[in-house]
Amino acid sequence: AVGVVDKAKIIDGGDIREGDALVGLASSGLHSNGYSLVRKVFFEHRKMDVSTHVPELGATLGDELLRPTRIYVKAFNALKERIRIKGIAHITGGGIPGNLPRVFPGEVGAVVREGSWPVPAIFRLIEKTGNVPANDMKRTFNMGIGYILVVPEKEAGDAVGLLQEAGF
Repeated sequence: AVGVVDKAKIIDGGDIREGDALVGLASSGLHSNGYSLVRKVFFEHRKMDVSTHVPELGATLGDELLRPTRIYVKAFNALKERIRIKGIAHITGGGIPGNLPRVFPGEVGAVVREGSWPVPAIFRLIEKTGNVPANDMKRTFNMGIGYILVVPEKEAGDAVGLLQEAGF
């Protein structure tokens, strides 16, 4: 069966305007990015192995590195009929600086408030253990935000509430 795309429902970022809000959803950790650097830092440089218990993580290194990637379909579904979603950025390799700008039209940009979300211990551990510069960390990893939605500012509070109700 061939379907017809409802062009009015396509989320392509074209309606994003100055003053819209960013709503970040927590990642579950590394997801699938930066593993070459992780291997170098922990296995080559520090000579750790997957069974090493890391107190800062409350887990073995292997358990942390194999933590499943969070999937955001349920988060999207919790909002799609109730909030006007103008843009979506999946924060993968390239981090927020490499992924978020892709959703913006023309000259629109963003101000991301660092410190407005908790950064998971794994990222601080990589940065400290590998002496990795902060900018390199931000361009390699999601730093705790796996998905960003762009919504009208007046709907941001409702979006956060609905996401929290849905377990995000």
